[in-house]
Amino acid sequence: MIPTFVIFLREGIEASMIVAVLLAFLDRIGQRRYFRDVFLGVAAAFVLVLAGGVTAYLLIDQYAGSRAQTIFETVTYLLAAAVLTYMTFWMQAHSRTMTAELERRTEAALDGRTRFGLGLLSFQAVGREGVETMVFTLAIVFASSRQTTVGAQGHGLLVGAVLGLAVALAMAYAIFKMGRRLNLAVFFRILGIVLMVFAAGLLADAVQNMQELGWLPSFGHPMWNTSGVLRESSTLGDVLHSFFGYAQQPTVLQGIVWVTFVGVSATAFVALGRRGRHGRRPAGPTGTPETTGGPVTTGGPVATGGPVATGGPVGTGGPAPLGLVGGRPGDGA
Repeated sequence: MIPTFVIFLREGIEASMIVAVLLAFLDRIGQRRYFRDVFLGVAAAFVLVLAGGVTAYLLIDQYAGSRAQTIFETVTYLLAAAVLTYMTFWMQAHSRTMTAELERRTEAALDGRTRFGLGLLSFQAVGREGVETMVFTLAIVFASSRQTTVGAQGHGLLVGAVLGLAVALAMAYAIFKMGRRLNLAVFFRILGIVLMVFAAGLLADAVQNMQELGWLPSFGHPMWNTSGVLRESSTLGDVLHSFFGYAQQPTVLQGIVWVTFVGVSATAFVALGRRGRHGRRPAGPTGTPETTGGPVTTGGPVATGGPVATGGPVGTGGPAPLGLVGGRPGDGA
């Protein structure tokens, strides 16, 4: 339950925040009549992703216990780990420009007078998150099905997915409807590190499969055997396996891959976040970053013979669409 909760929470927040940006921008410019197009695009993406995920699972389930299933599971693990890592780092680096880009594309769709322009925009944005969620969920299902029966693990995974999506939608609704300032930077930063650990578990599962297939014959002897203390088939063991990559008899290569990936990716993720925050600090009058934690001040008018004529407040065209503290939606993800 916990792995699907985290995945659906993270991807649900990202997808719903995209929709919230689109709706807030349309509301701000008085184009609420296009809300319907946005919702149609979201619904179409949801139906397509759900149908694709169910079809993929039913197709591969026909080969249960075969070499073909093991190969498909291995590819799914590797793909899920790669996509999860890439998108987590991508969001960390581009979150501040996401709102501006979405608003620019929304304006282009409106200017083009295309009936389905906004629907296509929301379909692409939400569909991308949906495909990622589908791949991650398939990887979790395959990992869990090795330890417990389909019925037992399916119920928990479904509950986790529903709860994660419900919390994500509630947060997005609160941000859009109430217009309150909310700092999501720390939330996404912590969740990003957690997801790096989850990706490491997927890589460990992939290594196990490749060793069973004979593709990685080296370092195949087990490091320990904790089956007498905590079996993978137990409820707790299944949760730890699905989320952290726990194995009762991990091979040396699995341990090396897990430790290396977590160490390198988590360190790089934290370093990227710190560099981004330092780079966003405005320069003070001496050319050094401001560290006051408040609005940048110059200490007085610029010496040009009189005050600088600004013409008034900076023209933003209105309040920030979502009013998030620390930057754009998903800042620091």
